[in-house]
Amino acid sequence: MKEIKILAIVGSLRATSSNHIVVKHLARLVPSDIDFQVYDGLGKLPLFDDSEITPPAVQDLRDQLKAADGVLICTPEYAFGVPGALKNALDWTVSSAELMNKPVALITASTGGEKAHAALLYTLEALSARVADDARLLISFIRARLKNGEVADADTLRALTSVLTAIIREAKLYKAEALSLHD
Repeated sequence: MKEIKILAIVGSLRATSSNHIVVKHLARLVPSDIDFQVYDGLGKLPLFDDSEITPPAVQDLRDQLKAADGVLICTPEYAFGVPGALKNALDWTVSSAELMNKPVALITASTGGEKAHAALLYTLEALSARVADDARLLISFIRARLKNGEVADADTLRALTSVLTAIIREAKLYKAEALSLHD
């Protein structure tokens, strides 16, 4: 059985996006004792509506977040902001608290990315997620760092490995804390 579960969420709906390439690269680096899953329901979520009825796609997202020991978000920046589909997914967790005290790694990989990165850090703070300093990465000009559908830039490869190490460390701490509360 795998010790730790990490749920990756890609903020782009396009399957061939730079962010999907980054997450696929990270998935290959994950140690064998880590369960690394990529959430595939972002485009299926209805627009946020705080009615009392929870749609099945939203419940699936919440269940996957709840089961995870850590979350890794990898996203582009659209028009100086957070992609609507990703922000919508995060909005669905406001009242249900799946990200409360949960370790989150944030990778923003885009042409620029600074504004979306900053906005997401504020959103994650509002959700009471734990984002360690070494689990934050802004990769500007991501397309220049890719070659033949792979991450090719040595500095980017090192930075991604560092973020992956950080989220695994934080997820292990989170799980240990959760287990100690149940003892």
